[in-house]
Amino acid sequence: MDAPSLRERQKEKRRTRIYHVAIDLFKQSGFQATTATDIAKASNVSRGTFFNYYPYKEAVLLDYGAQIMARLRELAETRLAQGHAPRSVLEEVWDKLAEESGQERGLIPPLAYEVMNPSPERARTAYQALPLSRVIELILRPMQQAGQLRSDLSLQRMSNLIADTYLIIALRWSAYGTDRSLSEEMRLTLGFLMEGVVKR
Repeated sequence: MDAPSLRERQKEKRRTRIYHVAIDLFKQSGFQATTATDIAKASNVSRGTFFNYYPYKEAVLLDYGAQIMARLRELAETRLAQGHAPRSVLEEVWDKLAEESGQERGLIPPLAYEVMNPSPERARTAYQALPLSRVIELILRPMQQAGQLRSDLSLQRMSNLIADTYLIIALRWSAYGTDRSLSEEMRLTLGFLMEGVVKR
């Protein structure tokens, strides 16, 4: 594979700078209050250049979420390769996701909205960037192969249901809050969900 050219390296460096500036602004000023113009100005690029890298402001969040998903997948693959039980791996991944989401409460609603965006193209882009269901599917597959999961639902369907439930619970917690932390809320939710997919 050829090494990236100087121009490609410069483009990647600029994209990385825009991304980090945008995330910092979202955390400091709030996602809704931050405009594409704010991000461009703080990144020392034109507004048009910002849109060359990110077609809409929410696309920055997809990069943010994709990085979290990549870390979760790596964690799951490592733990499974080490011989940890799939259920304990799922709990660890679930806790890690709740921890990361809980630290950036203000970024959950706009990120969740992208997954449910009325625009089919944007919703599909978000779904592909945030493959939580595929991480869950990876973890549950050994349980299915061992005959531990119910057989009337496909592995993909069960994984999608668990991932979708995470999104809704995180969104509700972010918007309204509860007496429990997001990690506690999610542990309760996962226990309930697993009761529904494990074969009796």
